[in-house]
Amino acid sequence: MSNLAILLGIAIIATASYVLGRYKVAGTSQTLHSLPRYYGLFALICAVVPPIVLFLAWLGIAPFFTSGPISAQITPAMIPEGGSASLVMADIQRLANGVMQATRAGLIDFSALGDTTNLDVLGETLAAAGLIFGTKIDPAVFALTQDYIVRYEIGHDVMTLLLLGATILGALWGLYQIRPSFWARNAVERVLRLVLMLAAGLAILTTVGIVFSMLFETVNFLRLHAWQDFFFGLNWAPNFHGDSELAILPLLWGTLYISAVALAVAVPIGIFAAIYLSEYATKSLRSIAKPLLEVLAGIPTIVYGLFALVVFGPFLKDWFGDGGFLGVNWMSDARSVATAGIVMGIMLIPFVSSLSDDIINAVPQSLRDGSYGLGATQSETIKRVVLPAALPGIVGAILLAASRAIGETMIVVLGAGAIARFTANPLEALTTITTRIVSQLTGDGDFNSPETLVAFALGLSLFVITLGLNIIALMIVRKYREQYE
Repeated sequence: MSNLAILLGIAIIATASYVLGRYKVAGTSQTLHSLPRYYGLFALICAVVPPIVLFLAWLGIAPFFTSGPISAQITPAMIPEGGSASLVMADIQRLANGVMQATRAGLIDFSALGDTTNLDVLGETLAAAGLIFGTKIDPAVFALTQDYIVRYEIGHDVMTLLLLGATILGALWGLYQIRPSFWARNAVERVLRLVLMLAAGLAILTTVGIVFSMLFETVNFLRLHAWQDFFFGLNWAPNFHGDSELAILPLLWGTLYISAVALAVAVPIGIFAAIYLSEYATKSLRSIAKPLLEVLAGIPTIVYGLFALVVFGPFLKDWFGDGGFLGVNWMSDARSVATAGIVMGIMLIPFVSSLSDDIINAVPQSLRDGSYGLGATQSETIKRVVLPAALPGIVGAILLAASRAIGETMIVVLGAGAIARFTANPLEALTTITTRIVSQLTGDGDFNSPETLVAFALGLSLFVITLGLNIIALMIVRKYREQYE
């Protein structure tokens, strides 16, 4: 049975349990503890939860039944030079998937495959269908592949029966529990509360997992490379042959410099646009201008990067480069801090503007009316009443823009260049932490070399910087709120 058929079967049983749960209490509305739909929802939950729990448990158990016994049968003779048993196991799984897909498509008959199978013909068939790479199949690997397929299909059949059986038993148990005096609403709300708790816990665990994965790789990097050079060095010169200079300070300078230029563009324009749209613009103009501003937020960053590389960078060079309109030679390349920073600032305007506009509109109208009643003008009301009341939201908007600027990659890759150095000239090329993370993790370098592991140290540094921004913003907001209240 296919996975789609299993899901369809579970959905049919769950729907039937919902209908039967409501039908069981129909006609007894005067004595019901809860509304009829809660009894149906309780039966549906009882039908759906057991197969979900069983499936999650199977995801953890299945490798011990399928992959584990096969991995134990891999001999050293089957491992190619420079390879490992895990790579052979990956080839077995890839070949097994190709054979099963070809069988379902009618290209081959798996039951007819055996020791006398012409593996050259089988390989050509699978390769022609795009199911595997290459046409050569090792006989020993194919033998283990057959065993893997048999184990996989047995496990799949057993799991199908268990899932459908658990769904039916759960539905029957739920229907058995339903009676007019049963507290169905309380039971449903407990389940929903548990689901919300699990969702929150999953989000937290995901964040913790990401941080610890970067932390462990960062520790491995610092074992291979001096931490003094990484944190206090002044040169970034990776060399995959050894003797690399991997200092974060030049990358940090480029990241903060370009982000500062972007915020210098985005924050004033975004806040002024929000003030105009919320306080001065008519409803008809606001209904047109606000969506147009927010359209900018949906443009992919690669488009902004291409705009910086092809249009805005050459435009700046035509003004500040050799032979330009100003007659100066301040800019030797179209890629520079100003190119990336200004284009990134344009990208960030919708974030600042939209969030600031929403929070300004959330300021109670009574505060404005009270200010007008005391004789203040509209501009004085905005400056003395509205903006102080909206300050927490505006700080949050600026923080969001700063975090986005620090983590941006494509615009700085295409618009800022790839030179790690210290310079205050906004018309010169620089690079950022995110750009170096991409460059260090791409290519054919050894993953366990410090030149590759430095990407995790840079990523952890970015996380700490962003966390610091959040803490500073929280402190500012709390201090202001205490003063305002």
